[in-house]
Amino acid sequence: MKLVLATGNRGKLREFRQMCEDEVVAFSDLLGAFDIVEDGDTFAQNALIKARTIYEKLKEKDPSTDYLVISDDSGISLPVLNGAPGIYSARYAGKDVTDKENLYKLVEAVKEKGLKSTPAYYTAAIAIVSKYGEYVVHGWMHGDVIDEARGEKGFGYDPMFIPAGFHKTLGELDDDIKKNISHRGKALALAKPIIQMLKTK
Repeated sequence: MKLVLATGNRGKLREFRQMCEDEVVAFSDLLGAFDIVEDGDTFAQNALIKARTIYEKLKEKDPSTDYLVISDDSGISLPVLNGAPGIYSARYAGKDVTDKENLYKLVEAVKEKGLKSTPAYYTAAIAIVSKYGEYVVHGWMHGDVIDEARGEKGFGYDPMFIPAGFHKTLGELDDDIKKNISHRGKALALAKPIIQMLKTK
């Protein structure tokens, strides 16, 4: 069974490869790059849309191979902004923008509230689609965002997010620490037994 990750985000692919013992292939390596319209109302719906789309296209192309498609939809939510950016985290500053543009838009939104820091949380929904059905699991990471970017590690909003119990941002913390506390790491810990069960069917 071939494990395929339904993302074009290289940062996410790197994290999944670090956390999975199995070899994970990016869907673009098999199908080429193309956009998937994520029009769900929740992280779970968007993760399933991506996983289903890639699974169906892979089966059309190569019906003889068993595929297990893993998709992640994740983002950051700030209660002070009524949950924004939420499911729009990847396009908070507009379509086809960089991580830095999204990051600095959120920094400005925090500053406009007159805050140096404010509570926030990351959500990750991981969808798993195979011939045996569909599964979705969630993971969360709570903490605070600050009104500046610190550190060069991670991606997305990591340089402005300080996890609960820490004084450094995710942009400053080592990958090993982040792996143990991250929303994606927690969701993947729940997804792993499902993936292993499906692989041995």
